[in-house]
Amino acid sequence: MSRKLMWGFLLAGSMIFAQEGEGLNEASISTDTTVSRNMAKLDGIAAVVGDYVILDSDIEKTLIDLKSQGASTEDVTNCQLLGKLMEDRLYAHQAVQDSLLVSDDQVNATSDRQIQQLTSQIGSVDKMLKYYKKTDLESFKAELFEINKLRMLSERMQAKVVEDIEVTPEEVRQFFYRIPEDERPVFGAELEISQIVKQPKPSEEEKLKVINRLKEIKQDVLENDASFNVKAILYSQDPGSKPKGGLYTGITRETQFVKEFKDVAFSLQEGEISEPFETDFGYHIIKMEKIRGQERDLRHILMIPEISRKAMEQAAKELDTIRQHILDGKYSFDEGARNFSDEKETKFDGGLLRNPINFDSKFELTKMDPSLYNQVRNLKDGEISRPIKEDDPRGGPPKFKIMQITNRYDEHEADFARDYIKIQELAMRDKQFKAVKEWMAERIDDTYILVDDDNKSCNFSNNWLKQ
Repeated sequence: MSRKLMWGFLLAGSMIFAQEGEGLNEASISTDTTVSRNMAKLDGIAAVVGDYVILDSDIEKTLIDLKSQGASTEDVTNCQLLGKLMEDRLYAHQAVQDSLLVSDDQVNATSDRQIQQLTSQIGSVDKMLKYYKKTDLESFKAELFEINKLRMLSERMQAKVVEDIEVTPEEVRQFFYRIPEDERPVFGAELEISQIVKQPKPSEEEKLKVINRLKEIKQDVLENDASFNVKAILYSQDPGSKPKGGLYTGITRETQFVKEFKDVAFSLQEGEISEPFETDFGYHIIKMEKIRGQERDLRHILMIPEISRKAMEQAAKELDTIRQHILDGKYSFDEGARNFSDEKETKFDGGLLRNPINFDSKFELTKMDPSLYNQVRNLKDGEISRPIKEDDPRGGPPKFKIMQITNRYDEHEADFARDYIKIQELAMRDKQFKAVKEWMAERIDDTYILVDDDNKSCNFSNNWLKQ
């Protein structure tokens, strides 16, 4: 691989191991089969890795899968696809050898979530089965189970390979200065953005109204055998779970829910319904459906207290006043954020936004979230926006903010001091890449590998042919 190609590879984040995901489409629905090590050649088998078979049809379906996701397949060869499928099977095979197992409950919970998402997107179970050309739900689940088990085993092994890898500042320095000056990566134009946020608050009367309504729902379910599922569909304001009757499955302590929600969820017994409680999103009640070890299946109802027009107008007015004070020189934008912003994630950093990808303060223009870009694209350096209303995509109450571009960086060749965080990320990826290649080479030597004669002419990046 040339240096130029490697920079594109590293900057894109395309590590040899795949990212986690649960995306599915028709091309993804295929099944792996366990085979014995002394099996004879069968028609349609492209390769065998450990206990996993890769069929010729798997390669074709993977290509269709890439096309359906909008990926360019012009330069993708069958040999490259086969190599990637073999890597996935090697990870999964070694995960089993190392006892990095996933429980059937975990796999089934993942499959259930996917089916719920697909059903919600397509409209009904029958429509989903017809779309995927499946005859019944059980066989569809069985195929999903095999796909998800292999994927989850592979992900666990991939994570283990690189989990202990770190880079020291000296390694970052050496990595950077080993790059010839004329081959150093170029970073696109970037912005640093700060904001001051005001969160309109509901009145105590509105809060009490919601709390009492949730208590009434709980009482109706407990005393009159009303359906919590139906109540969630009718009344919950959580767009993610409302169509499913408030259902979330496979919740663990690591699931990305707010702490208050998880604390209540993990305090409940099966069948128990919580008292109303508050999070940043509003007020909830939870019904615990099932406990499976460390996992929870639950239903919840979210209600958001109404925020009056007067409260929203007041928030915008306060921001107008803060903006004018900054323009008049009474205090800086940084000081205004620290003293007046309601957003705890940014206020103590002077309102400075952090890139969620790497927690750096810089946002590359070509990779910026479109909604954020639209809010700042017309701002000149040092200019402060008028109050902007921003609805919460997760269903929480709206907020108002004023924004400022605090720094602008033109496209430039990498500079060690200025771009240290990005260079550190590249150095880490480079070290991980080398560790994965070394791991692959060792495991290929120790694992039963069979490549069909029709594929032995492939120029694999790994030594699958053991030559």
